[in-house]
Amino acid sequence: MLQGVAHYERTHRPWRAYIDDEAIAETDPAWVRSQKWSGVISRHTTPALVRECAALKIPLVDLNDCDPFDDVPKIRPDNQAIGHMAVEHFHERGFHRIGFSGFGNCAWSRERRDGVTEAARLGGVNCVVFDVDYPGDLTPSWDEEQTAALSAWITKLPKPIGIVACNDLRAFQVMDACEAAGVLVPEEVAVLGVNNDAIRCELSFPALSSVASDPFQSGFRGAETLDRMMRGEPIENRYLRIDPRGVITRQSTDVLAIEDRSVAAALSHIREHACDGLTVEDLLRPAGASRSQLEKKFRRYLGRSPQAEIRRVQITRIRSLLAETDYKLKVIAELTGFEHIEYMSVVFKRVAGITPGEFRKRHQSRSARHI
Repeated sequence: MLQGVAHYERTHRPWRAYIDDEAIAETDPAWVRSQKWSGVISRHTTPALVRECAALKIPLVDLNDCDPFDDVPKIRPDNQAIGHMAVEHFHERGFHRIGFSGFGNCAWSRERRDGVTEAARLGGVNCVVFDVDYPGDLTPSWDEEQTAALSAWITKLPKPIGIVACNDLRAFQVMDACEAAGVLVPEEVAVLGVNNDAIRCELSFPALSSVASDPFQSGFRGAETLDRMMRGEPIENRYLRIDPRGVITRQSTDVLAIEDRSVAAALSHIREHACDGLTVEDLLRPAGASRSQLEKKFRRYLGRSPQAEIRRVQITRIRSLLAETDYKLKVIAELTGFEHIEYMSVVFKRVAGITPGEFRKRHQSRSARHI
């Protein structure tokens, strides 16, 4: 959001901005009165702040994802659109069962739930819901309670199923519950969060897919609205909903819905060990199937062999390392299960159509254009 505000300021008119990192203005009227502010953009708007700005005739724009205040322009995510986008993500992966878990006492979560249930219904799919009240403060004991309650719910669900969580925090709890219940993610339960807290999503295991809202656009439109208010111009649309940017796909949903437990177990083993020198023979025990059975099942459900799936996961990892690191090819080969750089390069070119070096140059060129 701050980036969106800064971008508007740089491209329109210079402002002298103060960032209230400690959120003192939300509750302390004296702090608001301490300076002669020309306008306020608030992420966590409170009735006290609304009253003080109104009394001092300070233009206020509210970016909080909650119910609007009278006479205060509101800019917030389109939560129902987020729900629709989440269900479409699962439909594309062949899921015919959808679940939702969120916080029933939070309006934004209920809106996302309603978007999920509506999209599921329109797609002819039933949606099961597990909502709880958010306590406001996170404690280890509450987190443990949620793991137990979610585990009991998930255990009873038919599999495979795609579960949409109201936000990334709830998605982490769902994945913890799956682990506690011995349920495979994403092979049996695919999990999708919301908000795309990128660092946390990458640190979870497996890495969490998430619907990315658009806080940059919220900040930009908030600054645009405040600018017009400070110039005394009328605000035609005082209640804006910002569309989500899209789903950032990571491992927690990077799967097709597969009913067969043997294939699901083999896929889970590939996901964890494809870059450790994994062979098809290594899959037989976790899958509980013979090689010929596994080959037939993979071709039936995925349209490719177990070996091809191992290669696909390796190539995906190579792409990521080429794009996101400056590791030398020798290091990348070691990290992805190849003994020789030459062989890795041959396999990569056969699949990707270009050499690893060419892929890295193209990606770096595209990244430079977006800076």
